[in-house]
Amino acid sequence: MRYLFLIILVHFSLTAYAQSQPKVDFITGAVSLHIDPYAQEVSGEVVYTFDVLEKVDSLFLDARNMHFETVRLNNKKVPFRNSGKTISLKKRLKPGRSYKLSLAYRAKPKQTVYFMGWNREDPISNRDFLQQVWTQGQGKYTSHWLPSFDDMNEKVVYDLKLSFDPGYDIIANGKLKKMEEKDSLKLWSFDMEHPMSSYLLAFAIGKYQKRMEVSSSGIPLELYYYPKDSLRAEPTYRYTKRIFDFLEQEIGLAYPWQNYKQIPVKDFLYAGMENTGTTIFSDAYVVDSMAFKDRNYVNVNAHEMAHQWFGNLVTEVDGNHHWLHEGFATYYALLAEQAVFGDVHFFWKLYDTAQQLGELSDSGKGEALVDPKASSLTFYEKGAWALFMLRHRVGNRAFKQGIKNYLQRFKFKNATVEDLIWEMESASDTDLSDFQKVWLQDKQFPFTKAMQTLRASCGDIEQFHLLQRELTTSSESNETIIQRYWDSTESIDLKKRIVSTYHKSLSIDFLIKIFDTNVPQIRQALAVQMEKVPLELKSKFETLLNDQSYVTLENALYKLWVYFPNDRKTYLDQSKKWFGFQNGNVRLLWLTLALLTKAYNEESKLEYYRELRGYTSSNYPFEMRQLAFQWIKEVFDFNDENLRDLIQATTHHTWQFRKYARAMLDKLLKEERYKERIVNLSKELGGKELEYVNSKMQ
Repeated sequence: MRYLFLIILVHFSLTAYAQSQPKVDFITGAVSLHIDPYAQEVSGEVVYTFDVLEKVDSLFLDARNMHFETVRLNNKKVPFRNSGKTISLKKRLKPGRSYKLSLAYRAKPKQTVYFMGWNREDPISNRDFLQQVWTQGQGKYTSHWLPSFDDMNEKVVYDLKLSFDPGYDIIANGKLKKMEEKDSLKLWSFDMEHPMSSYLLAFAIGKYQKRMEVSSSGIPLELYYYPKDSLRAEPTYRYTKRIFDFLEQEIGLAYPWQNYKQIPVKDFLYAGMENTGTTIFSDAYVVDSMAFKDRNYVNVNAHEMAHQWFGNLVTEVDGNHHWLHEGFATYYALLAEQAVFGDVHFFWKLYDTAQQLGELSDSGKGEALVDPKASSLTFYEKGAWALFMLRHRVGNRAFKQGIKNYLQRFKFKNATVEDLIWEMESASDTDLSDFQKVWLQDKQFPFTKAMQTLRASCGDIEQFHLLQRELTTSSESNETIIQRYWDSTESIDLKKRIVSTYHKSLSIDFLIKIFDTNVPQIRQALAVQMEKVPLELKSKFETLLNDQSYVTLENALYKLWVYFPNDRKTYLDQSKKWFGFQNGNVRLLWLTLALLTKAYNEESKLEYYRELRGYTSSNYPFEMRQLAFQWIKEVFDFNDENLRDLIQATTHHTWQFRKYARAMLDKLLKEERYKERIVNLSKELGGKELEYVNSKMQ
């Protein structure tokens, strides 16, 4: 009876979750746009073709704050209603016929299209200055720049034509068919072959160079980077082809789009976004070979790539089924990392997320995977765990067959969790009711079961568990127990975990032994975790300044400067030319320490002040600006320019930075000396900045 019920349910779902206009099926969308970055305006035309399935007397498209110049149906002008959110037509349409709808319009998007750096007066003075335009449609909707469909169930084959200044590059969904210059502009024409949800439309405009690779199956991989970052292209995109080939083989279904592009942009809202065939990602992940060892693009790269199947090829019906996007992309990214970095890396990442999920449950904040309001931790990490356990439950062969069947059945369509479960039950001949209850519907994370599975799968984690248990039950000294486990393993990952967790229990002699391993990951654990540096370890800690790791260098420099003041000049001279990650973590630390060090390069301190304070400017990535704000607030005072930059940041498009800036401004307003200055500066403000500051004064 259960399987009969599921057959009926699947049949119902195929007909019930059609788009919000079920009587009309939009087929193609030909988009021609001009982007004006100075006016921050998008203008042009979109021509849709659609079929009428049943008699209907109206239709609509989502269109946010747009001005329509002409609207034509089959080349005839038709009356329309523009609500500011939608454009609608009252017109009797005959079933069985095809129509062409043309809309000419202008829009000044308040979100979704981001214009970076076009209002700067002196771009030449800053080596990091960038001028870009890029889009981010998920959660903000493409309907802010294109009359389209906020409903993910409407899938359309889009072709894009964009005109812009010929000195810049345009990257968009699809295959570049033609470039031509006309009327001092350059026209870029892109072609798509298959339908997609309009939230996955995207374009990026900037100055780029391109690294080309080809997958084993012949898919062109276009990997973009800034001209100044030529030496960072290889480490940033390291393993990209390998990840692509792995995902095609692991998923079992060929990559569904014509090509695959990856484009870094400044101040992106998230780590990355999986637009169809065209991932846009934060340029904070553009790294050199040294940074790669600490923070790299591999996981984000694999996550967004996996979305090309899970989310783009097969799209959720609505937020109740968000697991089908984020849980799958997270899990397959972990599998890709497993293929690149090994099994132990894979299992330790699962271990860490299990700890987080367990803490969430213990705090009473556990969430069900089918809750559309669940947090990212639930959708991403619990979602990945659910797939990991589902694979254990049904077996590797049935799991892969079920996934392949699911993608094949619903390709270029929308699906529900029930659709996936049906395919997995059919492939494995297994009733998954209990799996659904425990992993999808229950709020609690089954931590005990998760740990049992990990210990059975990974010797490192089993050894770490035994160590933890022995430390709480044995009468031997902690160091004796730790020494035994340390000597019995060759695993760098396990040794790093032991150091991070139990370094306070170790003697000086043991810590010296750890330093002398000369293993960068293990030494980094000491650099990060040790709160104090005893005199006996001074010489060993100084050797960390030679390690090839920006995390290690930052931590070692700071702690040596704090605990050994007589040698500050030596440490600062040694680290004078270090910069660090893209956020300048080491450079900003160095500037702060140099300014605080008495009698150090006094003739250059004014220059150091100017440099440190200058990093709060909007010319720089928000991650760097935030770090500069932190150091200045903690050690110095904000000057007026820093305050102006902070006020500007309170309206920044990136929510994390905006939230930080607003919290910082709230703190400053509680201090009379700052409040008076902010009030005076507000007289120079306008627009959103003035509106926000005034709201805080009430």
